[in-house]
Amino acid sequence: MAKVIEGLYYSESHEFVRVEGNYGFIGITDYAQNALGTVVYVDMPEVGDEVEAGEEFGAVESTKAASDLISPVSGTVVEVNEALADQPELINADAYANWIIKVQLSDKADLDSLMDAKAYLAFCEK
Repeated sequence: MAKVIEGLYYSESHEFVRVEGNYGFIGITDYAQNALGTVVYVDMPEVGDEVEAGEEFGAVESTKAASDLISPVSGTVVEVNEALADQPELINADAYANWIIKVQLSDKADLDSLMDAKAYLAFCEK
């Protein structure tokens, strides 16, 4: 069973957002990394890039497949997880600890359309 963490926001495309103040840390869920298999490459935007809720911002490639990353929120990229450039498999070790990008949120109302842990768990079980 995939690990789901309370207090995070989840999208139907299996990204999560951890909110700290006006910032959101975005990554893929444990369910997603499990479905992908061993992650071999993470394509990330540049610091300063804008991401839009529902739009692609990068991709994750694994030994099985490549999957687009869809931003659950809109904002400006303020940091990328540089460790993933050399060690993309960190996502397999702990998907929630190894976020992909940190964004300054442009509209916290974006969070209203995302699922909480309980709803996401139910969504994954379908």
